[in-house]
Amino acid sequence: MIPNVLTNTTTTKGGKKITHLAWWVTLILSIALAVGTWNPSGHHFIHYISNVDDILSGFKPFAILIMLALWLLAIKSIFQSLKYYGAIITVIIIAAFIWGLQQYNLINVAEFEQAGWAATLGVGLLIWFGLNASIIWKKLTGVYTTDSSDED
Repeated sequence: MIPNVLTNTTTTKGGKKITHLAWWVTLILSIALAVGTWNPSGHHFIHYISNVDDILSGFKPFAILIMLALWLLAIKSIFQSLKYYGAIITVIIIAAFIWGLQQYNLINVAEFEQAGWAATLGVGLLIWFGLNASIIWKKLTGVYTTDSSDED
């Protein structure tokens, strides 16, 4: 039912099996959070809560609290795994990629809608990278980042 590229598994040195589905799920959820919060089409959370007479009616307070919690978790994971400078470098890399798309005339960031989609998807990628940075670092170096060493 699910394509093999999504469900491939690898075995760690310790013998633990890890599926690649987690990478795809976090990517989809990260993009969904960014696009669901704001996007140029107008079908987003900001539009939902800003065009009402009574913001405290119905499920709007619940939706606001859920969205705040999701963003707090996303921001915490970004700065916990990437730190401040890592987040800045990631934003610069995403901006350079968007610049490259602009240079090859694949997008036109002078148009509001295209710039909005590029920024929204860029934020989603930043969230995804923040969620998975420690896993990527472990794959590259073989060790997890630690706050202290055995010598302390």
